[in-house]
Amino acid sequence: MEQLVEEFGHTTYTSFPVVVARLLLATLFGAVIGFEREWRNRPAGLRTHILVCVAAATFGILTIEIVHAPMFLKDTARFDPIRAVEAVTAGIAFLAAGTILFARGEVQGLTTGAGMWLAGAIGLAAGLGFWQIAGFGTFLVLIVLGLLHAVEVKFDLSEDKRDEKSAARKPAAKQKRG
Repeated sequence: MEQLVEEFGHTTYTSFPVVVARLLLATLFGAVIGFEREWRNRPAGLRTHILVCVAAATFGILTIEIVHAPMFLKDTARFDPIRAVEAVTAGIAFLAAGTILFARGEVQGLTTGAGMWLAGAIGLAAGLGFWQIAGFGTFLVLIVLGLLHAVEVKFDLSEDKRDEKSAARKPAAKQKRG
């Protein structure tokens, strides 16, 4: 029993209320981005963006903890905290790539994939405690996805308009006679 208390009872470098605040902030920012994607009826929405953002924040917090963990303070342990950022970036890029489709000569889901990748960066910023970067990054995402979407629609550049035009060009399916 004493061994379990020693294993699970050690303190963390980052206080628990700060960990909770960082993860909740990542949840909020991921939800804001995901809500916008849901609203536009895009492939990856609310839950996906929240999960990406919270996962990245968790990896950020773990990076801080690893740097300060007593078991890694020995001379034999060598680490580079930037590797965690690289791993998160690569992992989320892999997920984001899965949302991108190429069908009938058109690319779809590219903005959603980029949004997921950025949600990961925002989550990492929140997890590492860079609240201002996470908040301003979220603000910029909303500007790009919202305001610029309105500009695209006005000038007939929107993916939504192209999707509607493609659907209109498809021949109607032949009805079966009973």
